[in-house]
Amino acid sequence: MFLPALTGLALSQTAAPPAGISKEQFDALVDAIGQSVVEKLKTAPPVPEKISPAEPTSIQTPDPLEERVAQFVGSAAAALAAFPELGRRLADFPRLIVNAGDGRGLAAFLVLLIMSVALALAMEKVVAALSAGLRVRLGQRAAYTPGPRAILPIIGILALDVIAVAAVWLASYGAIGIWFSRGVGQDKLAAAILAGVFAWRLYMLAFRFVLRPGLASARLAAMDDAEAIAVYRRIALVVLLIMSLRIVIRLLIATGTPPEAVAAGQIVVTATVLSFVFWMALRSRGAIGRWLADLSGAQTSWGSRLGTHWLGVAVPLFLALGLTQIYGAIVARYTVPNAVLLTLNALIALILFQTLTRYLTRARPAAGSIVAEADALPDVGPQPARRGLTHVIVRCCRTAIFLALAVMVAQSWIVDVFALVDEQGWRALARSSLATAVTLFLAFVAWELVDVFTRPPSASAIDISAAEGGGGAGSRLATMLPLLRVVLAIVISVLALLVVLSEIGINIAPLLAGASVFGLALSFGSQALVRDIVSGIFYLSDDAFRIGEYIDCGKAKGSVEGFTLRSIRLRHQNGQVHTIPFGQLGQITNFSRDWATVKFNLRFKRDTDLEKLRKTVKKIGDEMQADPEFANDFINPLRMQGVADILDNAILVRFKFTVKPIQPSYVQRVAVKTMVMTFPTVGIEFADSMVAVQTLGAGADHAAAAAASSAQNRSRAEMALSAGGDAQ
Repeated sequence: MFLPALTGLALSQTAAPPAGISKEQFDALVDAIGQSVVEKLKTAPPVPEKISPAEPTSIQTPDPLEERVAQFVGSAAAALAAFPELGRRLADFPRLIVNAGDGRGLAAFLVLLIMSVALALAMEKVVAALSAGLRVRLGQRAAYTPGPRAILPIIGILALDVIAVAAVWLASYGAIGIWFSRGVGQDKLAAAILAGVFAWRLYMLAFRFVLRPGLASARLAAMDDAEAIAVYRRIALVVLLIMSLRIVIRLLIATGTPPEAVAAGQIVVTATVLSFVFWMALRSRGAIGRWLADLSGAQTSWGSRLGTHWLGVAVPLFLALGLTQIYGAIVARYTVPNAVLLTLNALIALILFQTLTRYLTRARPAAGSIVAEADALPDVGPQPARRGLTHVIVRCCRTAIFLALAVMVAQSWIVDVFALVDEQGWRALARSSLATAVTLFLAFVAWELVDVFTRPPSASAIDISAAEGGGGAGSRLATMLPLLRVVLAIVISVLALLVVLSEIGINIAPLLAGASVFGLALSFGSQALVRDIVSGIFYLSDDAFRIGEYIDCGKAKGSVEGFTLRSIRLRHQNGQVHTIPFGQLGQITNFSRDWATVKFNLRFKRDTDLEKLRKTVKKIGDEMQADPEFANDFINPLRMQGVADILDNAILVRFKFTVKPIQPSYVQRVAVKTMVMTFPTVGIEFADSMVAVQTLGAGADHAAAAAASSAQNRSRAEMALSAGGDAQ
């Protein structure tokens, strides 16, 4: 109200109008301006009053866990309440199918669909029957082909299976193109069912590859024919049930079923599938247990025990899969069940690959031999001791596949389930870890190659090598292998560690400098240790001794059992073990190198026919050389070298033979024994130390003389045996 007054007061104090304008015009202009100002002031917003700040109040934030639990409980209650709606929707399927047929009735649709499914399965059976003969031949070839070459017939049989599944695909999609190509609802349902049939047969291809029902010669799993057929049929039934119920769920979603009813359907589907899975596992627990136990290769290993009691691992995994599927159906979030399902499929893939590798490395009978399968399987026990390049390739491939599957499973849980990082962050983490993973994998491959080429041979292999070559190059390599193995292991570990530290951003230059200083200090402070190591290197490079050889180093005698970087271990013939540093060995005398010449003396009567003795000894030497027990030992046979000395009551004759340095003492004992048994039959007698004394007037007692002669002969034989055992 006071705005017009203020305006009027201001106008009344205004000066006279400017020149060139009349007072009336000036007053009219002033009134117009005044009215305009009044209107603007009226329309201006009121100035807000200053409000004193209110006292801060605490805001109660709801607990996310409580909200999630409440949401789950509410969704579960809604899903349980939707079971009647689910029943009505399922009962309404026939009507919906008829309405979606564009004039085709339900009976005609079912007849065409059943004909299409039967045609697809019949095509698979026809292809399998036509290739049955070829399958049998390939299976027999795989059964008698050792090593990784057996993969070729196995792949051939798999190719025949792929052709049979391709026939299913051809028949299924041919039926879709002929009878179900109009694009109406019935045709879409038929296409989904036929695609499910093809997916079922394609998924079962992996289990057919391993179980081979009806073809035991090419079966990868350790089962008999009845068990393989039963397990394959149960797995096929469970997979078919899963495919069928998934089609039902998709049909519910396609027909606009409420989400609560769909969740109820998924609960029913999960419970049904879980029940059949438990039934299959319980019925097949023995056969699958033997299959999984055989994968470890050792009957007493933890893997074998875990495979035998596989239900203890499978049941919790199946329960977790079922519960997560129900949880995902209720809350409409399928990341957790998908992660569990991916983990289960990864385990199945690992089991199938391990079954294949176990088959390729399993000992198999040679072609033409009749060996029962039960007798062939236990022979694989010693296989780990005879690992070859095939085992290295298998282990490296298994490790690579395991790493790839582990990355997939880890991505599913870390990114999708726990949401620790997003997709972009996971890719950045994977790129930064790729070099480290590749380095560790290459180090693993390098060690596997070193392990297979430097693994010490078994005791039987050493004995065979020594028997055939008398301590040849093979035994020298066996002597050098432990030292080479340790050196290469250190080199691979250090290089891999340095590369990994460099890839994760650690500066390795100070580490290298510190290691150099430490090595220099160690070399000055441990001169005795350095001397022992250097001496050992030179002893080995000079090939002074080998494992299993009998040596004398002055301080001790014994057979070389092994050695480390700084010492050698000798086993005395009485059982004592001597550990001697290389720097203290000194001069070495080797009794086991290349060949051994044995010379020994025997005493005969002075009137012995030396020519007869020479011929008899030559005959004994030839017979021993022809004996299979000593045929590979003799280099020069047993011969009489000549008279070594003439004594008062005997002549000393020397004998000689040359054998491989394996068991010369045993050959000598057998030779002396044979001579003692042979000489009396040809009239050759050993000398004795008795002096004959004849007394005058003594009567000749023939019985006493015969007894004395017999006693003398026994004494000579005993002396000859003792002389042969002591001479070498």
